[in-house]
Amino acid sequence: MSEHQLLITTLSSQEDAVNLARALVEERVVACVNIISGVRSFYRWQGKVEDDDELVLLMKTRREAFARVQAVISEKHPYELPELIALPIEAGSRAYMDWVDASVTL
Repeated sequence: MSEHQLLITTLSSQEDAVNLARALVEERVVACVNIISGVRSFYRWQGKVEDDDELVLLMKTRREAFARVQAVISEKHPYELPELIALPIEAGSRAYMDWVDASVTL
């Protein structure tokens, strides 16, 4: 199993995205967060198909930090049911992965 993960979540406002990204990095549960704007999301929520503009957050971290990331997101994310998906990072430059390791405290 991979030691590192790419985590994904979405938010509806730039302010919320920046606040969550900053909290995750400051709390050292992720090494880096990229905020991608201009995303349009379609999903079913409470029996209705929704069509919303969102921002995607890509977070790089260690697998062992997932529960801590989840706790921060549960506390600070404004959605009733925030998306949190983890994908294993199967390969990456050794120098970058070492930086992720040094940036995330376990």
